[in-house]
Amino acid sequence: MGFNEDIKSFASKIEDRLSSIQTEEGTKMSLIVPFFQILGYDVFNPDEFCPEYTADVGIKKGEKVDYAILEDGKPIVLIECKWCGDTLDKHSSQLFRYFSTTPAKFGILTNGVCYKFYTDLEEANKMDLVPFLELDMLNLKEAKINELKKFCKSNFDQERIFSTAEELKYSSLIKQVITDELESPTDSFVRFLLTNIYDGQKTQKVIDKFTPIVKKSFTGLINDIVNQKISSALTPDSDTSDSKNQSTSDAVEDVNTEEPESKIFTTEEEIEAFYIVRGLLAGVIPVEDIVHRDTESYFGILYKDNNRKPICRIDLDRKIKRILIPDENKKFVKYTIESLNDLYLYKDQLTAVVKRYLE
Repeated sequence: MGFNEDIKSFASKIEDRLSSIQTEEGTKMSLIVPFFQILGYDVFNPDEFCPEYTADVGIKKGEKVDYAILEDGKPIVLIECKWCGDTLDKHSSQLFRYFSTTPAKFGILTNGVCYKFYTDLEEANKMDLVPFLELDMLNLKEAKINELKKFCKSNFDQERIFSTAEELKYSSLIKQVITDELESPTDSFVRFLLTNIYDGQKTQKVIDKFTPIVKKSFTGLINDIVNQKISSALTPDSDTSDSKNQSTSDAVEDVNTEEPESKIFTTEEEIEAFYIVRGLLAGVIPVEDIVHRDTESYFGILYKDNNRKPICRIDLDRKIKRILIPDENKKFVKYTIESLNDLYLYKDQLTAVVKRYLE
């Protein structure tokens, strides 16, 4: 297998391992060290992959970062590890301190599930507060895998990575701003849109009136784009123009994709499952808030297109078909189904999931 297949195969095993990993050390051995092994590093050679690398910080001596990738005896990447059940938001300051005391150009903060990659775009030798790349092993995207590939031992080129880091960082931030505005449009954003479509005075009352319209319009636009992609995927005789439009849309979504041909194919059966789930929940939440997102590993159905608010996953690409429904801890419970008609048996569980998101 190639690198892409190896990392996807490893990622598919992570979810089942999480419940049995209770410590940071367990996270390192079960998730993080194997990850860097796939990247091609000799994790048992301290001259290449050094554990407990000393990074003295000011008057503090003997400060140690969990791992350092070395080249000619000097660190090129620092790796700070946390337990897989811990969030990373509060831990970047620790890696920030280590970064300025070593010649390493890149820092990685990880809990074995999420990997955050940092460098010093804003100020030399001072780690940025915002990562230029984030990788979620439970929701891998082809474009992110292609960026990760640059960190493989055989591909590692410090200047090449740094040259693309700025574009990755700011494109990610722009996407987040757009996502936030779609979720909850701000007054300034609504006022900006009204500049070209509304001639009257833009009072707060007018802004409040148009805010739900803006949100609904964006939702409709996204649904139109998704449906166009589905139509193109299901129509083998799509003309060249449709293919070009689809490629352009894919390029906007995934920056720096080195392998533009996606292996994801959404089947008619998956779309039928999506509409069944939509129908089951139509009386609970607006149907436009129920969207699907296909990946190479599973067909996901989300609330408001938010990865952190999964409604269920549908797995129809194997002999034993399944629906996976998240429990209160967002751990997916697997149920075997004989046919799509069995989805109707899980209306109560699906309803309970979306009601939790409304609390």
